[in-house]
Amino acid sequence: MSTGRTRALRLTHWGGPPILTEVARPVPTAEEVLIRVEAAGLCRSDLHVMDARPGDLPYRIPFTLGHEVAGRVVERGPLATGPAIGERVVVYGPWGCGSCARCAAGAENYCDRRAARDADRVGTGAGLGRDGGMADLMLVPSGRPLVPVGDLAATQAAPLSDAGLTAFHAVATVRRALGDDASAGVVVLGVGGLGHLAVQILRATTSAQVLAVDVREEALVLADECGAHFATLLRPDTAAVLRGRTGGVGATAVLDFVGSPSSLELAVDVLRAGGDLAVVGSGGGQLTVRKPGALPPGTRISLPFWGTLPELEEVVALARKGVLKAGVKRFALSSAAEAMARLRSGDVRGRAVLVPD
Repeated sequence: MSTGRTRALRLTHWGGPPILTEVARPVPTAEEVLIRVEAAGLCRSDLHVMDARPGDLPYRIPFTLGHEVAGRVVERGPLATGPAIGERVVVYGPWGCGSCARCAAGAENYCDRRAARDADRVGTGAGLGRDGGMADLMLVPSGRPLVPVGDLAATQAAPLSDAGLTAFHAVATVRRALGDDASAGVVVLGVGGLGHLAVQILRATTSAQVLAVDVREEALVLADECGAHFATLLRPDTAAVLRGRTGGVGATAVLDFVGSPSSLELAVDVLRAGGDLAVVGSGGGQLTVRKPGALPPGTRISLPFWGTLPELEEVVALARKGVLKAGVKRFALSSAAEAMARLRSGDVRGRAVLVPD
């Protein structure tokens, strides 16, 4: 067993910025597992955590950021189960109580005891109140949230644990409505870190026509590369254009990875009666639900959050088959500040990934 110091990107005060500092090397006990981090994804939710004011989130500081993590198992506690030392893994990020009905089914993202855990301020998972993977080493509470990735590149594996998983879970919420109907239209709003993976997942798992919308020309290029049947900028006539692409009836499903006032307005305008709307993004938009109202009759609304452990296994399988590939921009861990600045400015195509240097 090694001792000494290691590096970690720590949030030490609300409002950030986080600090790359030396910390004591974690030592796994009981069921814990220690992994050597090979890559850690960076997303806008990390920025939201950093920018939070005191009391906004049910977490205690300091803690290490990073909830998209891939690495190699290097030590295990005496009671640990799961992947062996030397095995390469991706970390399932939402850590629930581990014993309620939802957690037992692998849906720790919807842990029945989450409210109680929030009240106790113990954190909801990796990099979310508990030490995450923007570090050289990461301590995981057990082998349960570790999914083997084989020889999949770490920079590809890490984004799967949130960007890939959340996109997959969102698609899963509307897949039944899409069925095997090749004429069904599904609109993806926002072709960023999650949206570009959603396009690929829809193409790999459904027969639907995939229609992508963004405000950036480069995002439309990415949508095309990922297999979208049609991609367009957000314009005043976008709803009419999309309806035209669906034979005039509207989209069977809309996946909104932005969640802004304008994206939700478009989602409502383009959704067909009896359609499914999955709101994934947290862009500050609101929907008014009333009858009668603006929402098409029969609308089903979901608010997907992350995904389940079995779904992560499916996502990894898709990536290992080569049908799911994250567009990534690689940064050294020591360049985390630059990566965060570029993410804030919108200057990241796909997903930013930090690699220990």
